[in-house]
Amino acid sequence: MKILIKGGHVVDPSNNVDKTADILIRDGKIAAVAENIDEVCESVINADGMYVVPGAVDMNAALCEPGLEYREDIASGTKAAAAGGITSVAAMPGTSPVCDSAAVVRFIISVAKERGYANVYPIAALSKGLCGKELTEVGDLKENGAVALSEGIKSVESPSFLRKALQYSSMFDMPVIVHCEDKDFSDGGYMNEGTVSARLGLRGINAAAEEIHAARNILIAKALGCKIHLTHISTAGTVEIVRRAKADGIKVTCDTAPQYFALTEDAVDGFDTNAKLNPPLRAKSDVEAIKAGLADGTIDAVASSHMPYHADEKRCEFAAAASGMSSLETSIPVTLDYLVGRGGVSMSDFVKLTALNPAKILGIDKGTLGVGADADIAVLDLEKEHTIRADEFRSKGHNTPFDGFKVKGKPEYVIVGGKIVVNKGNLEEM
Repeated sequence: MKILIKGGHVVDPSNNVDKTADILIRDGKIAAVAENIDEVCESVINADGMYVVPGAVDMNAALCEPGLEYREDIASGTKAAAAGGITSVAAMPGTSPVCDSAAVVRFIISVAKERGYANVYPIAALSKGLCGKELTEVGDLKENGAVALSEGIKSVESPSFLRKALQYSSMFDMPVIVHCEDKDFSDGGYMNEGTVSARLGLRGINAAAEEIHAARNILIAKALGCKIHLTHISTAGTVEIVRRAKADGIKVTCDTAPQYFALTEDAVDGFDTNAKLNPPLRAKSDVEAIKAGLADGTIDAVASSHMPYHADEKRCEFAAAASGMSSLETSIPVTLDYLVGRGGVSMSDFVKLTALNPAKILGIDKGTLGVGADADIAVLDLEKEHTIRADEFRSKGHNTPFDGFKVKGKPEYVIVGGKIVVNKGNLEEM
């Protein structure tokens, strides 16, 4: 099948392309990127006035299958991803059973090939059962398709275990993705420690709980000369720690999520459990620091940090509610609005943050519109205003503090492997 995308503003920093051009897709691959391509095709997309970019690579999302399908499954999660302009999803290991064996890795890949609307790359557990004790079979996991190792939303508590994990993973060139939280210091808190938590009478989590672990993890990586990736960083202190580490030549990368540059702790007002996240929403000064870190390259990537829950896990008192939000469908639109539209970030940097850099960190051949590359493409209308409606999500999880927000910028067409999965803003049934 051949698809021709006509007249869009093509942005592909991997090939230094930033101009109006056509893209020809043939047999699932990009066949040509040039002006005025004239070829008869089964489908022609008029991209005039829109941006044509590599589909986003989301490096932190929970798809929940196997075992937790009541929250999300691979089909519903990848539908949500595609609808949101994400063409590749790196799935976190917190499934049931945990993604800590070759069998579970193969299962996820198999189901994604059969029912997925986007590419799925399993992230395997660092420790067996996510218990933080015994290292998983790193080589076997990589050989069977895992692209990285992580403890998911659990921090690595033992420094000696992290040391061993980094040493083994480096032998197989497997990225280690860590959530930074000193659980002893966070002391069972429910939201960011500050004026809002004091007013609401909720136990707070001091920003240092993240920063202590961020610094410790980076120092361990430095001592070993190994790479490490910090996920969903949220505080001004962590941004500065990473900035200094990079300046010192330490092999650290990091990502953040749109909620940490678009929302503050004020979203918790009214005890809104949809705004209960891990890490928690922070103060305005942290939000500004995250934006600055994205602008100057300290923060390498934007990931959704998608954590869907059943309604019953959120419709309860704040202290008992689960931490997390459904964000595959909001990640790209919120980033387009708050970072590009309001924040002045260029579309080239947007592509680096959402596609090219995540692909490089994970070591996958995505994030590019080069000839011969897989045709994973998003056509974005930056002028299209729309209201986020949680009840319209394709995800099973409707838990989002963005419900009712008006944003500007939306995927109009999404192509995965040469197949149009979103057409004029509507998800195509496959």
